[in-house]
Amino acid sequence: MAESLKIALIGNPNTGKTSVFNHLTGLNQQVGNYPGITVERKTGSCKLPGNVKGNIIDLPGTYSLNASSIDENVVIELLLNKTDKDYPDVAVVVTDVENLKRNLLLFTQIKDLEIPTILAINMADRMDKKGISLDIPYLESRLNTKIALISSRKGTGIANLKELIVNYTNLSTEPCLHASSIDTEYFGRLRKAFPNELLYKLWLLITQDANFGLSHKNELMGTSFTKTRADLKRLQQKETIKRYQFINDVLKVGQVIDNSKAKDLRARLDRVLTHKVFGYVIFLGILMLIFQSIFSWSELPMGLIEDGTAWLSNFVVENMAPGKLSDLLANGVIAGIGGVVIFIPQIAFLFLFISLLEESGYMSRVVFLMDRIMKPFGLSGKSVVPLISGTACAIPAIMAARNIENWRERLITILVTPFTTCSARLPVYIILISLIIPENTIAGIFNLQGLTLMALYLLGFLGAIMAAWILNKILDTKHKSFFVAEMPNYKLPLLKNVSLNVLEKTKAFVYGAGKIILALSIIIWFLGTHGPGDDFDNVEKIVEGQEYKLLTPGEPDDAVAAYQLEHSYIGIMGKAIEPAIRPLGYDWKIGVAIVSSFAAREVFVGTLATIYNIGSSGEKEDDVTIRQRMAAEIDPLTGKKVFNFATGISLLLFYAFAMQCISTLAITKKETNSWKWPLIQLFGMSTFAYIVSLIAYQLLK
Repeated sequence: MAESLKIALIGNPNTGKTSVFNHLTGLNQQVGNYPGITVERKTGSCKLPGNVKGNIIDLPGTYSLNASSIDENVVIELLLNKTDKDYPDVAVVVTDVENLKRNLLLFTQIKDLEIPTILAINMADRMDKKGISLDIPYLESRLNTKIALISSRKGTGIANLKELIVNYTNLSTEPCLHASSIDTEYFGRLRKAFPNELLYKLWLLITQDANFGLSHKNELMGTSFTKTRADLKRLQQKETIKRYQFINDVLKVGQVIDNSKAKDLRARLDRVLTHKVFGYVIFLGILMLIFQSIFSWSELPMGLIEDGTAWLSNFVVENMAPGKLSDLLANGVIAGIGGVVIFIPQIAFLFLFISLLEESGYMSRVVFLMDRIMKPFGLSGKSVVPLISGTACAIPAIMAARNIENWRERLITILVTPFTTCSARLPVYIILISLIIPENTIAGIFNLQGLTLMALYLLGFLGAIMAAWILNKILDTKHKSFFVAEMPNYKLPLLKNVSLNVLEKTKAFVYGAGKIILALSIIIWFLGTHGPGDDFDNVEKIVEGQEYKLLTPGEPDDAVAAYQLEHSYIGIMGKAIEPAIRPLGYDWKIGVAIVSSFAAREVFVGTLATIYNIGSSGEKEDDVTIRQRMAAEIDPLTGKKVFNFATGISLLLFYAFAMQCISTLAITKKETNSWKWPLIQLFGMSTFAYIVSLIAYQLLK
């Protein structure tokens, strides 16, 4: 393409900015982190009129350029630093037609930075319903910009927005108002000292934590321009008041709201969905529906994937020459990866439901509801966001705690968030529940397996709350905190947004887990097919020459394979830790799977799939799946099934509470800037998990 434009999408939370980003970029998106910090960064490309390519960066949601969190600081640092490779040629400020007054504060600040700026007024399809009309020419004149009236829901106005982006050089860079009038004497001295710098940029560098951009940074912060934090705060308040006065004057003429035409269903829904009794009943009902669906809807695709994996493994055995390579592919790679791929349907359905709740606006009501529960346990209302988002993954959930201003509340939130049941636990839960919980229904409606899954999720939240209460007592947190959350309008979820979110999150899970599992599957296969000394090398002679207890009586090949596996490197390792885990009901194979799953919880299933494949006789076994192998596994010491009810419950509780994720420990270290807290997290959670699992097994065996 002839050109490439850098476009920054900026806006308050809940203005539909992500929907606009999805309309512009489609599938051409990338998700990563900003250099040096773990704040999520979404970028994408799109084709613009005139054969122009647009490189779009979706900046974190912010209410103003007066940053109060690390996410918001990312926006300021980009807009102030012209040397940044992502510094935009044009900024698109996305606003919500129903909250235009509040959204325009950020717009007027960005205009003061003299960046070519387009005002995109979103949710135009709601104007008639809310009795809103806009005088676009008047607004464009007063705000010194061009306006794109769009509806990300209907997809209207996007073509016009693209045209305005391409013609960004025609946009006025004149500010809407000059903030210098709040203290003419002070700003006059700034202008005199730095005549070649933007005045508003100087002001932001003084009031914000920005450490770049001006060679005169030290001079700027010197005695002649230093003010106390209280004085700077008062000036910021004066600036905000002045901007809102200007915005009010503009909207008095440019926006007309006829409340008589509005039809407000939102208030009536909120009274029910956030009710102090019915709100929780409805939320519990929604959870039950979600977990019932995860089991029932995914049964067919899971079965197809499971059968396909077994077929592929058999195909490799039958069509490749016997040897180490075919054994590695069939019993290492395919078995290990297949142990996770089978759970794609459940993971996708979980993300589907979470996306629907977020897109509809209901998740914000859940956060509001849960705030009432969290406060007595020492958690901030803002802690609810990490705990809710932890159902997807603990890593971004811990990063989301950055919005909590108080350090102790933030620390407690970081430490307890891993108790929340993340998607990595789901494969473990699904396979264990299917082994020990019958597919019975209660009252002909509720599937017992689905209820068990929901109970495990609730148990995770309970664990997080109780851990927070204990930490609150230990850390002696005595302070007041306030919870401020915006309630977005209810809306029908956009199919495109939901689909992209499910696809992106499922891919991230599969690729992230797949890399770890592939590597570990190969390592485990090697350790399981090699061993030291004569016990491993002369296995057939040893088995023939002694009475060896067969796993399945009458099948000598299985005896050879089992004996060889026990005396392999992985068997020796498993036997070494078996005395510590026997009281929990686990054998050495489960012990190896638990140890390997400290890399990532979902590795548990892949590890067992690899071990059991290695432990088989190697003959053709049509459609023998990991679940069937686990169900048939016999403990040679007791002669009973390994995965019985007591062992299964013990394992479920262990995985509900144990800290088994190296990546989560790494992000905790980064966020707390200390190894002390992740080590407390690791040993505290794992010890608690061991004790609870021990008690459960001893009571149930």
